[in-house]
Amino acid sequence: MKRRKLIVLLGGAALWPLAGYAQQPERMRRVGVLMPGPENDWRTYATAFADAIGRLGWSDGRNVLIEYRYSANDPRLFKSYSEELVGLAPDALLATTPPALIALREKTHTIPIVFVLVVDPVGMGLVQSLAHPGGNITGFGALDPPMMGKWLQLLKEVAPNVMRVAVIFNPDTQPYAAFFNSAIEAAAPSMAMAVTLAPARDDTAIREVIAAQAREPGGGLVCLPDSFTFTHRDVIIAAAALHGLPLIGTDFPRAGGLMSYWYDAVELHAEAASYIDRILKGASPADLPVQQATKYSLIINLKAAKALGLTVPPSMLDLADEVIE
Repeated sequence: MKRRKLIVLLGGAALWPLAGYAQQPERMRRVGVLMPGPENDWRTYATAFADAIGRLGWSDGRNVLIEYRYSANDPRLFKSYSEELVGLAPDALLATTPPALIALREKTHTIPIVFVLVVDPVGMGLVQSLAHPGGNITGFGALDPPMMGKWLQLLKEVAPNVMRVAVIFNPDTQPYAAFFNSAIEAAAPSMAMAVTLAPARDDTAIREVIAAQAREPGGGLVCLPDSFTFTHRDVIIAAAALHGLPLIGTDFPRAGGLMSYWYDAVELHAEAASYIDRILKGASPADLPVQQATKYSLIINLKAAKALGLTVPPSMLDLADEVIE
């Protein structure tokens, strides 16, 4: 009888540590987020990510700490913020655009990184393949330079008189310029358009490029997608309006530009939360395939079209995902 009681007591004592362990609070996870532009410009995308990861059960401040850094397109800030974030020893990192991804990759080859808005991670040597990334990097992007031909087609449908396009881009922030520009130059002859490549690194250069394009009739503008043209879109839009030039870019219509056709960057940031969630639960980025964007949006600003004296065909309005009046 005494022996049985002793076994029970010993068994109970053995269980106490286990019970105490089971009641320990869940370990706080940490996620670092590196955005390319000013906070005001990129807050929408950060919010999309935060909302999506919240729906997956991660509450900032309760079971995860999310550290945001906004680099304002400053190479020095990309470097310093990447050092800061890696120094926090996060469980995962989110990198938006190539400069953010490259900056983080230079600081760590072990912390999992999920990227968004990176067009050619294989060509850049960041992953082994789309299906099997193989390292600490995976994410969401698209390699679709032929879409640039679609941009010219859409511009021609809205502004049939356009015979010349200037392609605005910053070679320091747009690593895929050669891909996009080659596609534009290849598509232009079929639409009776001439192409001028117009690199610009600051507001002054932007204004000079657009003024030069307006010196002869039949001019139009294409802005390659990158963090520079996005951050400087107000200058681009204002100069295009001043000189009466139709413009196509990414996300420009919501700021007063004529039109855009590109994948949904807000949706991609929300989708990135699913990979961060899986990594926080133990998945390896090496085993998570790089996903290509599948949702594209055509946005048209009718007010901008009217100011340019343009009439948007009803067929285009029917196809548009968003019409701004």
